[in-house]
Amino acid sequence: MRIGYTLMTEQAGPKALVRYAAAAERAGFEFEVSSDHYSPWLDEQGHAPYAWSVLGAVAQCTDSVELMTYVTCPTMRYHPAVVAQGAATMQLLSDNRFTLGLGSGENLNEHVVGMGWPGANTRQEMLVEAIDIIAGLFDGGYLNYSGKHFQVDSAKLWDLPEVRTPIAVAVSGQQSVEKFALLADSMIAVEPKGDLCRAWDAQKGEKGSRKIGQLPISWDTDREKAVARAHEQFRWFGGGWKVNAELPGTAGFAGATQFVTEDDVAKAIPCGPEVEPIIESVREFAEAGFTDLALVQIGGEHQDEFFGFAESTLLPALREAFPS
Repeated sequence: MRIGYTLMTEQAGPKALVRYAAAAERAGFEFEVSSDHYSPWLDEQGHAPYAWSVLGAVAQCTDSVELMTYVTCPTMRYHPAVVAQGAATMQLLSDNRFTLGLGSGENLNEHVVGMGWPGANTRQEMLVEAIDIIAGLFDGGYLNYSGKHFQVDSAKLWDLPEVRTPIAVAVSGQQSVEKFALLADSMIAVEPKGDLCRAWDAQKGEKGSRKIGQLPISWDTDREKAVARAHEQFRWFGGGWKVNAELPGTAGFAGATQFVTEDDVAKAIPCGPEVEPIIESVREFAEAGFTDLALVQIGGEHQDEFFGFAESTLLPALREAFPS
């Protein structure tokens, strides 16, 4: 299993994220993913810089680590033709280190453009069309497209990389797997569900495609502080994506999680200084069939010490337990 690091735009400003990206590469993380948000989940997180500007800077301050959006919604806040242009540019800037991670989005980020918030089936229809457009533009030449949700008039990407930008798509169940497995190179999911991995492989007719997960942790030398920080900034995580995709703002997430306790969070997220709880949580993804896992270190101001711990202790332990 390849271990990556999450540039969490909801918990740090743009300059800090660029610095963390360089430090994560030095520490030995094999890839880096960036969230793409207009809003944090909770007021306590306090940030939401523009992910594509951050990634452009990260491409210049890193040398070999793979970069990825985790994930961009190419249907409302962005038109898919614009996302294709951004992805092609990132692939060029990073010397072919970029993967375009896509998903059907959350109300939290997409409602800001005033287009409302469609139902889940409609959002998936929109994402299918968006991927068709992006893939068509990656093919080169001019593209005209007339779909149910999107129109494209004589669009062309004038700066295309020699290596085609891979596409990964977020899925959460059988329906989304069936829709997207044959349209994407890799799978994204945030829960260690073996049935998702098996369904994805079955749709693609292979077992070797990438399946990329994400795991929040709260490392700190003081476990009580780690638990308190995880509760303050990441209690939204426990609602599940059927809830998380629908709430429109930070006040909604605060209300929905008002009865979530520190003990609840500590049961779901590895907290504290020990390596073993992290290894056991990673093991769930490995046994489910994930090939890649991006860690989230909770707390924007608690990264520097974490990189030292990751380089000296955590990453060696994970490589021994889960060889690439």
